[in-house]
Amino acid sequence: MSERAVARHYGSAGITERVLDALRASAGAGAMVTPETLAPFDHFHGRGVAATREMMAHLAPQPGERLLDIGSGIGGPARFVAARHDVGVTGVDLTEAYCAAAAELNAVTGLAGRVHVVVASALALPLADAAFDAAYSQNVIMNIADKNRFYHEAFRTLRPGGRLALSNLCAGPAGDPYFPAPWAATADLSFLETPQSMRAGIEAAGFEIVDLRDITASIVDAYRTLADRPAATATAPRVAVEVLMGARAAQMQRNSMRTLSDGRGLAVEALARRP
Repeated sequence: MSERAVARHYGSAGITERVLDALRASAGAGAMVTPETLAPFDHFHGRGVAATREMMAHLAPQPGERLLDIGSGIGGPARFVAARHDVGVTGVDLTEAYCAAAAELNAVTGLAGRVHVVVASALALPLADAAFDAAYSQNVIMNIADKNRFYHEAFRTLRPGGRLALSNLCAGPAGDPYFPAPWAATADLSFLETPQSMRAGIEAAGFEIVDLRDITASIVDAYRTLADRPAATATAPRVAVEVLMGARAAQMQRNSMRTLSDGRGLAVEALARRP
């Protein structure tokens, strides 16, 4: 798997403009640009900002802490967390177009001093040992074949006692996922592990697992609720995917729902701690 191919899957031109246009179309030409108003359009993962809020409830960031966002995309969660929890956030992402958009949106929201963006691989984080109090990663590991390296790099960058929160699409018992999907247009960019392998990899890196849970049923319910609503009232996850993935988004969203509904994928969340 080429990291360059992954970056091509996600990257596109004009991301900042599309995000701001979506905000203005929704809230008016004079809409304030804040982490909250951008949230429907810049949290590119299942259930959008609602999932970010839930993850932070588990991670429990404290004012003044330093957080690491691994696979930070265009920076929506990082900005949201920095503003809401009074923390500093470093975001790392492989896709240059995403990092460029994140930096631009950090500046527009006045958070450039609190959210720092780095173009880099999650398998070779250009960050010091024990530099962070907590880390999180939302729907990133599916693109990574060397998951043990991912977990070891996360462990290395956390201080003793540091926390790691993960959301991940794992392999289901009923076969391969449907493509194209939001994380991969074809199977060669998709690397799903079982929940058992996920647990083993986190523990092998040195973490203690605080909690690991299957939330597939709640995700399927959320997708079904979204699908049943008229397009004019569709909620944040659909809008965010459309803004970033364009014409491909509708089929990708349908395939994600089918993958989970048919048992070809399992939505799993974990909280771990470095001893």
